[in-house]
Amino acid sequence: MKKNLYAKIRESLAAVLPVTLIVLILSVTLVPMTGEMVFMFLVGAAMLIAGVGLFTLGADNSMILMGEKIGAGITRTRKLPLIIFSCLIIGIFITVAEPDLRVLAEQAPIVENTVLIVSVAVGVGIFLLIAFLRIFFQIKLSLLLVIFYIAVFALALSPLIPGAFIPVAFDSGGVTTGPITVPFILALGLGLAKIRGDKSSEDDTFGLVALCSIGPILTVLVLGALSGSHDVNAEIAAIDDYQDVRAVFREFLVMLPHYLEEVFFALLPIVALCAAFRLFIFKLGKHETLEVLIGFGLTFLGLVLFLTGVNIGFMPVGIHLGRALAASELKWLLPPLGALIGYFIVAAEPAVHVLKEQVQDVTQGRISGKSLGRALSIGVAASVGLAMLRILTGVELVWFLIPGYAFSLLMTRLTPGIFTAIAFDSGGVASGPMTATFLLPFAMGACAGVGGDMARDAFGVVAMVAMTPLITIQLLGLTARLKLKPRPAGLEALDEILDLSEVA
Repeated sequence: MKKNLYAKIRESLAAVLPVTLIVLILSVTLVPMTGEMVFMFLVGAAMLIAGVGLFTLGADNSMILMGEKIGAGITRTRKLPLIIFSCLIIGIFITVAEPDLRVLAEQAPIVENTVLIVSVAVGVGIFLLIAFLRIFFQIKLSLLLVIFYIAVFALALSPLIPGAFIPVAFDSGGVTTGPITVPFILALGLGLAKIRGDKSSEDDTFGLVALCSIGPILTVLVLGALSGSHDVNAEIAAIDDYQDVRAVFREFLVMLPHYLEEVFFALLPIVALCAAFRLFIFKLGKHETLEVLIGFGLTFLGLVLFLTGVNIGFMPVGIHLGRALAASELKWLLPPLGALIGYFIVAAEPAVHVLKEQVQDVTQGRISGKSLGRALSIGVAASVGLAMLRILTGVELVWFLIPGYAFSLLMTRLTPGIFTAIAFDSGGVASGPMTATFLLPFAMGACAGVGGDMARDAFGVVAMVAMTPLITIQLLGLTARLKLKPRPAGLEALDEILDLSEVA
C-alpha cells in the first residue's frame, strides 16, 4: 500500500502543480496578492495534493470495492422491490454525503440549504433507480438522455421557473457527482454488468453518473416552480485580511475540526449502508473487511485534507483573482485565463482519477486514461472560457446550454455507445470540488467586478463545465470511428481493433 500511496501522491502533485504555478505567476504580475494570501494558497495546495492522493488510494480499497459488490449483490437477488428500495436509499444517502453539494448550497441564494440538499438528493435517488433499471432491462442510454434533456429544457424555458433557479439547478446536476458519489455509482454499474455478463454489458457499465446528473436539475427546477417568482440577493463572501503567517495557520487549525466533523457525518451513512449490505446481501472475509476499513480511513483523511485546503486556501484566491481582473482594464483576459485554468484544474478533481482508472480497467487499456484526460481538459477549458464570456456579456445560461446539449445528443447517433456513456459520465465527474471551490468563486469574483447579477450570471459555471466534455469525448470516439474501418458495435469491437492510446 505504501508503494501505491507514493504513486497516488506523485499523480496528485502532477495534477495540482500547474494550477499552483499559474496562480503564483498571476500574483507577481497581473493580480498582486499579500504574502499571507500566497502562503495560505500554498498551504492549501499542499493539503490538496496529500488529500487527493489519500482519497484515491482509499476509494480504490473501500467505496469502489463495496459499490461493485453491492451492485452485483442486489442484482443477483432478482428481487425488483429490493433493487428499487436499495437504489433510492443509496442515491439519497450518498448525495447528502457529497461535500460539493454542501459547498454549492452554502453559496446558492435561492432557498434554505437543507431544502436544496434534500431536493437534490431525492433527484439523484430517483434517477439512480432509473439508471439501474436501464441496465437491468437493457434500455438504450441515448434514448433516455434525449427524452430527459428535452424535459429539462422544456421546464427550464417555462415561465413558471424563476430565472435565478435555472443556473443553480444545472450547477446542482454537476456538483452532486463528486468524490463520494462517483466511485460508488461507477462501481454499482460495474457490479451489475458483471452479473449480466452478456456481450453489451461492458458498454452499460457507464451511464449511471450521466442519468444521476439529470435528476437534481429536474427536482431543483420543480422546486423553483413551487416556490414562485421572487427576487434573489446573492452576496459574495468576504475575504479575511490576515495579519501574519501565524494568523493563517490559526485559520487552518480552527477550521480543521469543522471539516473533520463534516466528512465524518458524510461518510457515516455510506459506511452504515456497506455494513448492512455486508450482513444481508454478500459476505466479506476478515482480510477484505480490514482492507475496506483501512480504505475508508484513508478516504476520510484524504477528504478532510482536500476540503480544508480548497475551502480555506483556494476559495478566497479564486474570488480575489476574478474580482481584481474584472474590475481592471484587463477584464478581456478573463476568458483566455479562465480557459487556461480550466484546462489544468480538471486534472486535480479526485473523481476524474477514479473515472480514468475504471475506464482503463473496463476496456482493458483500449481507451487510455491519458487520452480521456486530455479530452476532458480541452472540454473544461472551453467551458470556463465561455462562462467568463457569459459573465462579461450577460447572456442567459440557457442560450449556451441548449445548443451544447442539442449537439451532444445529436452526436449520440454517430458515436460508439461506450463513448456516449463515458462522455455523459465525464460531464458530471469533471464538475467536482475544484469547480465548486475555485472556479465558482472565480466566477463570483468576476461577476462582482463587472457589477453583474450574481444569482443569474456567476452561477452556471459548474453547468458549463459539466456540458463541454460531452462534446469533446464524443468527438474523441467519433474520430476513432472515422479513422478505423467499419466494425461491430460494442466493446468486443474495441477488443479486436481499437487502441485509443494511439488514436488520441
